[in-house]
Amino acid sequence: MGSNFYRLKLLNAVLYFASKTKKPNLTKILKLLYFLDFTHSKETGYPSINLIYFAWEKGPVPKDFYEEVKDGNVPDDFADKLTVLPSDRWEQTHPERKEYIFKPLEEADMSVFTPRELKIINNLCDIYRDATASQMTEITHLPKEPWETTKKIKGLFERIDYLLSIDDTSPLSLEEAEERLTEHFEMLTNFGLSPMKVK
Repeated sequence: MGSNFYRLKLLNAVLYFASKTKKPNLTKILKLLYFLDFTHSKETGYPSINLIYFAWEKGPVPKDFYEEVKDGNVPDDFADKLTVLPSDRWEQTHPERKEYIFKPLEEADMSVFTPRELKIINNLCDIYRDATASQMTEITHLPKEPWETTKKIKGLFERIDYLLSIDDTSPLSLEEAEERLTEHFEMLTNFGLSPMKVK
């Protein structure tokens, strides 16, 4: 595993979600990552893992990570810590669609997360432990949620702006969030950091 801190956060979030929730298939894992990033953004002005999400037809998708793990693939740098197993749960009703379940091979290293991130992650596990991916999809499709707003204003397959997480319940203004988000992504660019870079 490389030294990219955000890649480590991505791996360990996936390991933890897969170990602490039931039926952690690809869709459920992607939605939990989305909730983590956008909840953190709502509270602080910037995301936790920094995945880039797009408004796909069925909901928000971190396209680059999805491409890495679709069809049961496991990224090379995750291979000794995570496996993705095929499941036949969908085969009868959706014969063209395979489902894959994420299974950790070791415990997540939660030391890579801040206390705030740990609280968000544990809350998400409590809320969605027994939820199906379909039930979680309903949440992301609620009116005024970032996916719905992006779909309505920009259209499908467009990037979802993290600033859409800011609302009346956020502890900071849109202007404050915009400043923090800009500074955050400038820092990531300057240091060449990305959850999609292995090293």
